[in-house]
Amino acid sequence: MALTGQSTDDQAVLDAEHELWATTFSYIKSMALKSALDLRLADAIHHHGGAATLPQIVARVAVHPSKVLCLRRLMRTLTVSGVFSVVQQEDVVVPAAPVNNGTCNGAVAAEPLYALTPVSRLLIGSQSSGSIMAFVLSPVLVAPFLGIGAWFQHALPDPCLFEQAHGEALWEMSGHDAALDALINSAMVSDSRFIVDIAVRESGDVFRGISSLVDVGGGLGAAAQVISEAFPHLQCSVLELEHVVSKAPAGTCVKYVAGDMFESVPPADAVFLKSVLHDWDDEKCVKILKTCRKAIPPREAGGKLKLKLLTIGADKKHGEAQALYDLFLMVFEGGEREEHEWEKIFLEAGFSGYSIIPMLGIRSIIEVYP
Repeated sequence: MALTGQSTDDQAVLDAEHELWATTFSYIKSMALKSALDLRLADAIHHHGGAATLPQIVARVAVHPSKVLCLRRLMRTLTVSGVFSVVQQEDVVVPAAPVNNGTCNGAVAAEPLYALTPVSRLLIGSQSSGSIMAFVLSPVLVAPFLGIGAWFQHALPDPCLFEQAHGEALWEMSGHDAALDALINSAMVSDSRFIVDIAVRESGDVFRGISSLVDVGGGLGAAAQVISEAFPHLQCSVLELEHVVSKAPAGTCVKYVAGDMFESVPPADAVFLKSVLHDWDDEKCVKILKTCRKAIPPREAGGKLKLKLLTIGADKKHGEAQALYDLFLMVFEGGEREEHEWEKIFLEAGFSGYSIIPMLGIRSIIEVYP
């Protein structure tokens, strides 16, 4: 039967309503992922070889017996969103979901077999990508977004969203909250290893042709350690604030230097900045880059600056994730930039050129030349 003009309009309205509901409920999708991290569901399924039934999962996680059917509903959401996949097993039956007062209607349904996907495989283990996802989804970082509407109504300068919600900056809070500090460190270490592992495998040439490298603002040195292990000839060092260096691991090939990147950077053939510049405004970015430029030799002598950055608009495939990540950074007064904005900063800092190597998903490696 052919659709009339009115029914076509109605369908468009219904499609729009569906999109609106999906967007409205998207925070529940994030909280479902947080639940998967808290319960270590990926590890439970991995324990059974990458696929497990609900009873097998329950046997590995701390779920109260009265919540087993609720867990089934959580798993349904996680499979619809692609965190896990599901395969029906026709020969295994379980009570159907409860109705009304919580009692079952006596029907039976096939027991699904939940399997890992490429997404959930990233969540296996204590040093997985789950560490940074747990940080991003922690209540302390979710809370600032509840006040974003009111924040837009106040003139700048104004406390950033995080300070508006908590009365202090993230780094101030982590200074007296040991659990938050541990969460941040775990997140930074796991993300550094994940990104640099891929960078070394897929484009190791960016680290060849140099004999020394300093990772500015490199935290506990996870990235520098991966680079050092892949290129033993490379002398790697980390420049960090003194209180960070005091927590650095011992027994590695990485040298730790206490200092301030706004004042000076140890000399090296190359300077590496992983997740630093997006925390600062243009003026401070230029100042950081100028100190980095002083630390490296001229371009003809092989000097270069290596940045791990998100360049908005550089990759249409990852546009939504990039925009969301940029909004996330706004919580701390940080932000990502488009290529022409980075170019302006590089030139103001005295660099002569740059090249973008889009090889890290939503992020890229950018080489900047003195």
